[in-house]
Amino acid sequence: MPAGETQFRRSCPLPCRWLLTSTLCQGASKPRRARVCPTSSADETSPKRQTSGRPALCSRAPLWHDVVMKTYLVGGAVRDILLGQAPVELDYAVDGDDAAFLATHPDAARVGKSVQVCLWHGCEFMPLRGGSLPADLAARDLSVNALALDAGGHVHAHARTLADLERRLLRPASPDAFRKDPLRLFRLARFACRHPDWQLHPDCLRLAAEVPESALAAIPAERVGRELLKALALPCPGRFLEVLEQLHLWRPWFTELEAIARIPAGPVRWHSGSVLQHTVRVMNAVAGNSLAVWMAFCHDLGKLLTPEEELPHHYGHEQRGLALVRLLAKRLHLPVRREKAGLLACELHMKAGLYDRLRPGTRRDVLWTVATRGLMKEFWSVVDADSKQDISSKALEDTALLRTIGLPPQWQNKGAESARKLRELHCQALVGSRSA
Repeated sequence: MPAGETQFRRSCPLPCRWLLTSTLCQGASKPRRARVCPTSSADETSPKRQTSGRPALCSRAPLWHDVVMKTYLVGGAVRDILLGQAPVELDYAVDGDDAAFLATHPDAARVGKSVQVCLWHGCEFMPLRGGSLPADLAARDLSVNALALDAGGHVHAHARTLADLERRLLRPASPDAFRKDPLRLFRLARFACRHPDWQLHPDCLRLAAEVPESALAAIPAERVGRELLKALALPCPGRFLEVLEQLHLWRPWFTELEAIARIPAGPVRWHSGSVLQHTVRVMNAVAGNSLAVWMAFCHDLGKLLTPEEELPHHYGHEQRGLALVRLLAKRLHLPVRREKAGLLACELHMKAGLYDRLRPGTRRDVLWTVATRGLMKEFWSVVDADSKQDISSKALEDTALLRTIGLPPQWQNKGAESARKLRELHCQALVGSRSA
């Protein structure tokens, strides 16, 4: 066994500690050279020996050797290691079926119904798809994810993988990759959010067009919703919408957004470009807070329902958008908190963008509504990004002022009357702060 390798034992935890101490995961800015194993297949989509002209890759693998059956670290974890990044999730494939794995790993558990998956020490182990490593790699979603790492530190790769990694190119691993699993199209959009500088290969558009709408409609709603939520948490979340537009992937899950790239965001005085371009900009501006990104996604949905004769103006779009937010949230089985946050952004972003010009009563109502919903940070960051102004500083200062004001004892516990009195005191405080 090569120096530095660790034996794969049933009684030992999985190699998370090894990952942390490995030289692979210590911030290497460039990939290093790896040993790439040859495989035998006549199909050009099958893995084969890479030439010396391929990108340099890492030389060590965070994988223990299983003395019972061959085990491979597969998919995105290997890709991340080759790119000099610490892997987020560890997925394994074994040369054997789930019954054999359970027989040799009695503390493992079978999970999943439609797919053979065993859970062992927090990691998933699946049989090689198609019964062989070349078949397994060819069956993966994207070429850059068609990778396997064995215990000897050898990288097994799809024929196109290393070239596509070097070129930062996203393409399906096989001609039927999307037809076999249409959810992969939304995973592709999500992956593009993680790597905004990576480009889609023309095959993505061509093969996406071959997936019938009925196949997309058959995807469980919560799985589409989950891909959207994951995308919202990534560095460039607006690209999710850009990829849907690029692949003409609005139907059936985002049908109401189909014209988003053709509708002007507003009069040139205030907006340039389409609703899509504006929404993407605001989403990316608040990246890092997935709830704020979702609110940015929702804030201008009402513009998609503007009567054509009113364009480029969007009178009343904040009210029109409420129905779309509710529709999308329910269709994609999103959490209730997401729906409420989207409704708030849609309904109040216009008023908030005019904060300095609002009357004290309106200003107070906006502040108090946002504060009582627990969405101050998210909402005001969206308002800043939407208006290209620093509105949040004054809004947060005013909210802090309102929170210092309490009702005198004689006005407490009087229901609606107490609420009216508190609002009156709040308005007085806001007026006083402006005149001070």
